[in-house]
Amino acid sequence: MRCSVRGSAAIRERPERTTQGYRRYRCGTCGKQFNERSTGVLNRVQYPSDVIALVVLWRLRYKLSLRDLAEMFLTRGFIFSYEAVRDWEAKLTPTLAENLRRRRKGRVGPSWYIDETYIRMRGRWRYLYRAIDRDGALVDVRLSEHRELAAARAFFRSAKAVTGVTPDRVITDGHDAYPRAIRTELGQHVRHRTSRYLNNRLEQDHRGIKSRCRPMLGMMSPVSAAHYCRGYDELRNFLRC
Repeated sequence: MRCSVRGSAAIRERPERTTQGYRRYRCGTCGKQFNERSTGVLNRVQYPSDVIALVVLWRLRYKLSLRDLAEMFLTRGFIFSYEAVRDWEAKLTPTLAENLRRRRKGRVGPSWYIDETYIRMRGRWRYLYRAIDRDGALVDVRLSEHRELAAARAFFRSAKAVTGVTPDRVITDGHDAYPRAIRTELGQHVRHRTSRYLNNRLEQDHRGIKSRCRPMLGMMSPVSAAHYCRGYDELRNFLRC
C-alpha cells in the first residue's frame, strides 16, 4: 500500500475503520489520510465493494434489468436504486473488460470467424462486429455506427492488437469491405473464405448478446452500449466451459 497522493511507502495504519470496515492509513510524508478504496474506481461509494461487484457480475451475466437487480438486493437488505446499478456498471465494466482482454492475449486459434450483427440504440440500428475462433473462443468485439471499410479495418486492428495473433484463415460473409480490410490489416498471406454455411457457428453465437437487448429495453448511449457489449462478451468467454 502506498500513499494515494505522493506514492510514498512511509504510511501507517490507523486504528479506526471506515463505515464499511475498510482499513485507514496516514501518509508519513504528506500527512494525508486515505483508505483501501481511495485509489480505486469505487472510492466514496457507500456500499461494500463485494456487493457492487456481484451486482455488476449478475448484470453482465444474466438477463436482468436495472430494476430487477435493485429489487433482488432489496430482499437481501441492501437498499439502492436502479440508477445506482447503472452508475456501478459504468464504473466497473470497462475495468473488468480490459483485465479479461489482457488475460487472453495469445490464446486464440489461427482460424477466425467474423460477422456483424445489429444492436438497437435510441431507435436506430448499430453494427456489432464480433469474431470467434474454431473452438468458439472470443477474438474481439466492437460496436460501430456504420458498416463500411473503415469500421472493418478498425475491427481487424483491434482484434490483432488484443490477441497478439495473426490468423491463417478468416471466414466472413460476402460483404465487399472484408477482402480489402484483411489484406491491409492482416497481410496478403491470410486466406479469406466467404461462406454463410461456414459462418453458422458465429450466427448462433450472436444469440447471447441479442437476447440481452430485450430485458434492457434497448441501449441509450453509444459509450455505455460499447462497454456493455464488450464486458458481456469478455465475461461470457471467461466463464465458458
